[in-house]
Amino acid sequence: MSSLGRASAVLAAGTMVSRITGLLRTIVLVGVIGAVGKAPDAFSIANQLPNDVFSLISVGVLTAVLVPQIVRAVAGEDGGSAFISKIFTAGTVVLVGATVIATLATPALVSLIIPPEFSEAQQALAIAFGYWCMPQILFYGLYALIGETLNARRIFGPFTWAPVVNNLISIAGFLVIGAMFGSPLSDISDWTPDRIAWLGGTATLGIALQAAVLLAFWPRTRLALRIDFRWRGVGLGNIVKLAGWTMLMALSSLAAGFYQHRIAINASGHDPSITVMNNAWLIFMLPYSVIVLSIGTPYFTQLSEHAHAGRIAEVRADIARSIRTLGFFLMGALAAVLAAAVPASRIFTDDRDEAQMAAPVLIGYLVALVPLAVLFIVQRTFYALGDTRTPFFFTIFQCVLIVATAFGAQLLNHTGVVPLSLLAATIALGQSISSILQTIVASALLSRRLGGIGAGDWIPALLRFLGAALPASAAGWGVFVLLGGASGWTAVDRIPAAIGCLIIATVVLAVYIGVLAVFRAPELDALKGLARRFVPSR
Repeated sequence: MSSLGRASAVLAAGTMVSRITGLLRTIVLVGVIGAVGKAPDAFSIANQLPNDVFSLISVGVLTAVLVPQIVRAVAGEDGGSAFISKIFTAGTVVLVGATVIATLATPALVSLIIPPEFSEAQQALAIAFGYWCMPQILFYGLYALIGETLNARRIFGPFTWAPVVNNLISIAGFLVIGAMFGSPLSDISDWTPDRIAWLGGTATLGIALQAAVLLAFWPRTRLALRIDFRWRGVGLGNIVKLAGWTMLMALSSLAAGFYQHRIAINASGHDPSITVMNNAWLIFMLPYSVIVLSIGTPYFTQLSEHAHAGRIAEVRADIARSIRTLGFFLMGALAAVLAAAVPASRIFTDDRDEAQMAAPVLIGYLVALVPLAVLFIVQRTFYALGDTRTPFFFTIFQCVLIVATAFGAQLLNHTGVVPLSLLAATIALGQSISSILQTIVASALLSRRLGGIGAGDWIPALLRFLGAALPASAAGWGVFVLLGGASGWTAVDRIPAAIGCLIIATVVLAVYIGVLAVFRAPELDALKGLARRFVPSR
């Protein structure tokens, strides 16, 4: 377990730096193009499309199928070199083809979110940005392909540190754009072809360099990589069969996300819409990625090894241990972000009024923070068992709920129950409810598959964490009110808002840990172990 702890510490540090620089990147971008308006929403749609298309490949093939396959392949005589060479060759062909097709289909993809009758000018701007951003699919794919191979070889650090390069390049590029053309460029009329090229090109260049950085660490894998088009006889047919279900799953999730954005775009212009939703999701992903990905990724590799060896009892132990560990850290983070929702939102908006409108969107997403961590472990356990069919069905269940809740939000808006200013928040809350129900169904299915997943161990632990998080979050909200609340200094500008977040988070975490210490929660040992890794001994 010490190796898992070291890997988690490396991943946590890299993910933390990556996410912090990512937040700085978004702050600079908001300063250049704004957060509320048709132009920022047009860029958000265009820059998100490569991620959406790539998710079909990533969720459909890489995470669900290739990591377990690579773990098995490295046990071979050549360490998996022949298999991985064929996979890289086939993967690159698929990525190039997907990039070309998606680029040609940019107008059609944009029209799924922005109907021409809604805003023809906004649609045209999004399409122009899209042509510059679509090549990101290729670079995202190469980054994931190389990174997942490094992870499978237990080289965990570079995959989480490489995005820092992308963030730094983007920050520099956005600052240059602001210096050259002024800011904020929030109106569609502000965007001439040269400005579009600068912004879209900067975003894509950062992704390309992010992928290139990982190549420097490839020698550490000790794998001989070469171009190999001889794909027969290495199990690619089985991979395609397994990937079929996950591709359908990813396609369903993509369709549900498109539908959400098509409804949210109705608020674009003066109310929170797609850009605010993306920024709120970025805040949400800070604790999720730092905690869930840093701890969960090494566990996924271990789960794959135990599942491949048929050691089901150890798989059950991995599930219970990882959920307890994730829940301990995430519940404290949830309490802190909830209490600081307004100042946290102010960092990514242009004034206090926008921050107050954006905060409910963030809160809507946060409702599912802990359940999504449970789902992360449950879903990847199915993958480790070689089962991609069952995750498909419980993901379809979630997608149906997401579409239904988004339609409900639109209906409530049309009837006047939900104003446009709360449309995005209602969609976010609906997504969280859908994810919670999905997690319940997925956990029940896995428990039946394995004859139990230790729920009697980790559910009481999560309830214990919740009992400590409630007074901690209340204490943090009290501090926010004492600092002046939404009309106080923490909502004046971005830097005061960041300082306010730190003050509130410090109080929340102190109360959270204090309450758990009073009840002598055994999970505090995990915190002590983490502290020992970062604080040098005498």
